[in-house]
Amino acid sequence: MKLARLSDGPEIFFSLQGEGKNAGAPSVFVRTSRCNLYCTWCDTPYTWNWSGTSFAHDGEQKFDPREQTIELEVPAVAAWVRRWPCRRLVLTGGEPLLQAHDCAALVRALRKGEPRQAVEIETNGTLVPPAELDAVVDQYTVSAKLENSGVERSLRLRQEALTFFAASPKSVFKFVVAGGSDVTQVGDLVRQHGVDPDRVYLMPRASSAEALVQLSPEVAEVCLAHGYRFSDRLHIHLFGNRPGV
Repeated sequence: MKLARLSDGPEIFFSLQGEGKNAGAPSVFVRTSRCNLYCTWCDTPYTWNWSGTSFAHDGEQKFDPREQTIELEVPAVAAWVRRWPCRRLVLTGGEPLLQAHDCAALVRALRKGEPRQAVEIETNGTLVPPAELDAVVDQYTVSAKLENSGVERSLRLRQEALTFFAASPKSVFKFVVAGGSDVTQVGDLVRQHGVDPDRVYLMPRASSAEALVQLSPEVAEVCLAHGYRFSDRLHIHLFGNRPGV
């Protein structure tokens, strides 16, 4: 598997889930490397914004994939995950579904030792999971991208994939929002795909505790008005915006 590097090893860590439906739940995170999108505000640009590419990013820094990537076989990744006594796994990225076969193999390996292993995948919602992965996933957290991402609509909104996730009872949708235009786009997507508002989370577009505090009341009011759920970014309040937390 291609994983993000953290110091001398992979970015596999034990923390509290900070966002969405399972916020506050102790979880082991596996951060995959590589993404098929290029969001300007992405907080993990070291998984895709390589030197020599023309992608724009708020942080402006480019990264060397050889320095930011570590490749491990599935059994080695499973061994890292088992370092912590935790039955919740979060596959995040990057975009985990680019490595769907390996993700499925990882879950199967973990469940051989712990059949109760719960699995959440954080995805941008552009790729349909293959059957072998869908069979072992408990939850998809689908963060479909809006115009504020800076990504072309044809790349960030793929109808086949969105139709799949909207129909799956395993899916919740998490949108990064900062204002009225974002909320309008969320409403359009929710209506187009028949998504129950109770499965929709709005998360402030903020990467510091101060910015979250400033924007959260406005986003909360929108949630109350439309029946959406509010998602904070708990890990930023607790640990700051840095890898491995």
